[in-house]
Amino acid sequence: MTPCNSYKNIYLAGGCFWGVEHLMQSIEGVVDAESGYANGSGKEDAVYETVKAGKTGFRETVKVTYDPEKVSLEAILLAYFYVVDPTVKDRQGGDIGTQYQTGIYYADEEARETVERIAALERSAGGDFFVEIGPLRNFFTAEEYHQNYLVKNPNGYCHIPFDEMDLFSRLRFTAADYQKPAKQVVRERLAKEG
Repeated sequence: MTPCNSYKNIYLAGGCFWGVEHLMQSIEGVVDAESGYANGSGKEDAVYETVKAGKTGFRETVKVTYDPEKVSLEAILLAYFYVVDPTVKDRQGGDIGTQYQTGIYYADEEARETVERIAALERSAGGDFFVEIGPLRNFFTAEEYHQNYLVKNPNGYCHIPFDEMDLFSRLRFTAADYQKPAKQVVRERLAKEG
């Protein structure tokens, strides 16, 4: 078993944090996923009522803590890019506003290299690419009622289809090399796993 001090963190903004948190918690090797607010104005503004006004710079973000011996950062980013639309700015699904802007924020050099490599692959698909890529400046945990929201509210709102989360959570990753498969290829692999 990996000691806790060997765990790594990555911060993912993917629209409303409830779905991203739920998806990440379902991935083998992720030891914790915590909803919060990243890269905004400061601690005094890191409250939902202020963030939703859209003037703080905060993004609804999930702090993903994972065991790198059980899941690679590449695998986590594959899941992330599978469920977000990187071609839109300040929205995901029906959620619109600056707080829903997609982003990947890293806290160390090793993660930076991986994130930038994966982002370059995603950009190369062509079209618009609006996912913010950069260092984590700050992160504040969201209010308790946001934590594990979809566990507490199984029929709660989510812009990520539940069947995709369920199928994706059963996929086991073995390769650290990131190659974005077409959604149909992922669906076929998931059907075999199911």
